[in-house]
Parts: sequence; C-alpha cells; structure tokens
Amino acid sequence: QVQLVQSGGGLVQAGGSLRLSCAASGRTFSSYAMGWFRQAPGKEREFVAAMSRSGVRTYYADSVKGRFTISRDNGKNTVYLQMNSLKPEDTAVYYCAAAAQYYSGSFSDRYDYWGQGTQVTVSS
Repeated sequence: QVQLVQSGGGLVQAGGSLRLSCAASGRTFSSYAMGWFRQAPGKEREFVAAMSRSGVRTYYADSVKGRFTISRDNGKNTVYLQMNSLKPEDTAVYYCAAAAQYYSGSFSDRYDYWGQGTQVTVSS
C-alpha cells in the first residue's frame, strides 16, 4: 500500500511558475513508476507527464512539453512537477499517481495509487 500526499499548487499569473510535490509513504518508492494527470472543470482527466521508477525514462503530453518537467528524488520518496510558462488552459486539479511497475506512461488505468489532488489556477 502506498499513500501519496500532494503539496504545492495555487494561483499564479500566466507566464509564471509553480512546483507540485507528491510525497509517498513506505520504503519502496523506488519500485514505482510515477505520473501526473490533471482534470479541468467539465473535462475528462488527462495525462500530463510520466517517469519510470529509475527516473531514466520520461514522457510528456504535447500540451506541456518544453514547459513542464517531472523529476523524482527516491531518497525523499517524492516526485515533482515543475511547471513553467503557465497558461490559463493549464488550470486544473492535478493528481500524482504511482504504478507498481517499471513504467506506465500515459494510461491512467495502469496506475494503482492516486494523490488527493491539488488545484492549480492560472489567471490571464
């Protein structure tokens, strides 16, 4: 069992930056692939970024490529999402997720555990 606790987020102006954190319980964090997803009001949840459990492999949605960076610190049991050059269309509730496998990519049904979600609001 893994519990994911998110922090960060908030309100920022367009062009600004935010960093989301997701801390995992347990001592097997390095065994989990990690991902970030988001859900805007009235829309389905969508993939944002993914990272393999080793941290070597990453994958981004086209909409955030070049602006967002996923990273992990296995010593701190934490995954991060650095978001730069934010746009109003990035406004959503962001969720981190963990999968008990090497890499899960963009498929939400491959993730076993989810964080509580954190609101990101980008004003124009």
